[in-house]
Amino acid sequence: MDINQRIATELGVQVAQVKAAVDLIGEGSTVPFIARYRKEATGGLDDTQLRKLEERLGYLTELNERRASVLKAIEEQGKLTPELARSIRNADTKVELEDLYAPFKIKRRTKAQIAREAGLEPIVDQLLANPALSPEALAASFVSAEKGVTDTKAALDGARHILIERIAEKPELVGHLRQWLWSDGVISSKVGKGKDAEGAKFSDYFEFGQKIKDIPSHRALALLRGRAEGILNLDLDVAVADGLPHPAGGKIMQAFGIADKGRPADKWLSETARLAWKAKLAVSLSTDLMTRLKEQADAEAISVFSNNLKDLLLAAPAGPKVTMGLDPGIRTGVKVAVVDATGKVLDTTTIYPHEPRKDWQGSLAALGALCIRHKVEVIAIGNGTASRETDKLAADLIKGAPQLKLTKVMVSEAGASVYSASELAANEFPDLDVSLRGAVSIARRLQDPLAELVKIEPKAIGVGQYQHDVDQAGLARSLDAVVEDCVNSVGVDVNTASPALLTHVAGLNETLASNIVVFRNENGPFKTRKALMKVPRLGPKAFEQSAGFLRIMNGADPLDGSAVHPEAYPVVEKIALATARPVKAMIGDSAFLKALNPRQFADDKFGIPTITDIIAELEKPGRDPRPEFKTASFADGVEKISDLRVGMALEGVVTNVTNFGAFVDVGVHQDGLVHISELSDKFVKDPREVVKAGDVVRVRVKEVDAPRKRIALTMKSGSGASRGASGSMAASPPAASYKMPNSKPEAAGESALAAALRRARGE
Repeated sequence: MDINQRIATELGVQVAQVKAAVDLIGEGSTVPFIARYRKEATGGLDDTQLRKLEERLGYLTELNERRASVLKAIEEQGKLTPELARSIRNADTKVELEDLYAPFKIKRRTKAQIAREAGLEPIVDQLLANPALSPEALAASFVSAEKGVTDTKAALDGARHILIERIAEKPELVGHLRQWLWSDGVISSKVGKGKDAEGAKFSDYFEFGQKIKDIPSHRALALLRGRAEGILNLDLDVAVADGLPHPAGGKIMQAFGIADKGRPADKWLSETARLAWKAKLAVSLSTDLMTRLKEQADAEAISVFSNNLKDLLLAAPAGPKVTMGLDPGIRTGVKVAVVDATGKVLDTTTIYPHEPRKDWQGSLAALGALCIRHKVEVIAIGNGTASRETDKLAADLIKGAPQLKLTKVMVSEAGASVYSASELAANEFPDLDVSLRGAVSIARRLQDPLAELVKIEPKAIGVGQYQHDVDQAGLARSLDAVVEDCVNSVGVDVNTASPALLTHVAGLNETLASNIVVFRNENGPFKTRKALMKVPRLGPKAFEQSAGFLRIMNGADPLDGSAVHPEAYPVVEKIALATARPVKAMIGDSAFLKALNPRQFADDKFGIPTITDIIAELEKPGRDPRPEFKTASFADGVEKISDLRVGMALEGVVTNVTNFGAFVDVGVHQDGLVHISELSDKFVKDPREVVKAGDVVRVRVKEVDAPRKRIALTMKSGSGASRGASGSMAASPPAASYKMPNSKPEAAGESALAAALRRARGE
């Protein structure tokens, strides 16, 4: 079966669809471009199918290259039989291929090879053919001091090494044993001697056993991490009743026609079969299957991380609002940054409302003055250390200055510190202190999560499980694909986008993204998409791949602000001509557009799927696929784990979704876990069927383990536990009453905040 046929079978699509996609990928087309603008060619394969196709294409291409190498190597040895060649050509996996190649692989000089050179292989052949022979008597005739075979025992030992190697290199047997061990094998773990206290976090696995095939991804990675840290000892074997021989020995005997019938050679042959398992195959197959377990766990963990990242990147943006970002801190102060509707930094400062200065009133005054000066609409508060205390400060500001009509929102600051210290941030804000860059990032993250998060290495965003334990190359590939798909699904305003965002547009790279920004800075905003072709090194192919995802808002051509590709502009003109309706008049006219028949405008180049997409895009050009913005309101007075009580109903934000449940931030600096069994009254197979990262949910506290910092939550029916109702952004309720630090007012009866607001208004 050729590669295209195999991929088509795996995806459940037609071979012609796969061939078209493979050809397009080979020509340099990107997945977002193919998924959106080449539906006729691929029969409508979506980005998920195309990503899988791309992944399998890479694997199967590597498999074919290795297959050719193996065939050549065996042929050069003069040992390639028609049957072996057929088996190699039919091998479906790299593991199966390597099993077939194992007997022919050039190895270091083994004990079995030395025994063959000493002429001892006939002992094995004769005993297998006729177990009635006496091993000792037969071996005696092979004793030769000249060949290094000093006695009968040495001859039989050499023969045993040969038979063990032969057993270990029999492809059909090895494959059967590997699958049997995967199906019936049990991984058992025990804590290392004296490691109980050091490895307390692995206490669930101090005495643990489960079939390897049934171990879920998160548990496998936990076990493997425990072993890597020297806490756990892992073993893989099948269960064997006391006093009974290991069943693997029997399987080996059966494969080689060995049976214990009391004949002279039966005992020697049976013992060799058992030794082949114990000394050779048990070790190698255990290693193989631990690798397989790790690969499967990695793949699942990477999938979970990718899904969470996608949900986070496509979280609802607050939009173009003047935003104040607060990066909370205790002794180092709260870093403040105000950015305009486009994310441009307007002002920065640092306030000290908390320990040790406790300048609460002065901090309120400073924030109030900034809000009036820059007409701030929303306050974004980082959810790190001192976030709840800083949230109280914002609540007092809102309460003390209702005329400002402010809203406060808690924002995840995961990765903000990584960005602040990055070369990218240094280039963007060369004159801004590292600590203040984090506040800028928090503000911008609220305005547009996608545009800001693309500046941070995905692994630093922290929405994965055991992300540092999995295959890093595979993780990077998957996360990069997610970022690319998200950026292109939303589209990018080419006149405001940062180089970091432009880099992820289909067809562009760091160099082209940088060139676009330099050209924009030197020549002013792009007026048309065609002007992009003047950018240095942005050739026809890059333009073809990227143009549909780059938006020119309020440009000369209204189509440049839509997802209609420039190559399809003639289609729109054709519709305009046929209906005597100008393009501008068509855009947004739902009744008119819905009445159009896509078939009427289809031709050999643009089929019905493309025409349908064009008409839908004209109805809402440049529409954002992300949901409406909403936020959670954390409970007043609940700021640390010790404030939690069993049965307490809370609102929170889903920060991470794993295969075993969802983690929810309820405002106590430690996420709680809603186990998969607590997500719904109904059975849940996949937590993402119920929640995703960024969702606002209502939960109840089920259990609190303060020493281990573990919070168990439930979303099952009952007081206050449910999925949060969707809705637009609304102000959080006022904070609970508390005594504010003393501060000297500007005048009798006037607070520092009131005085600051009065001065800011010029009164």
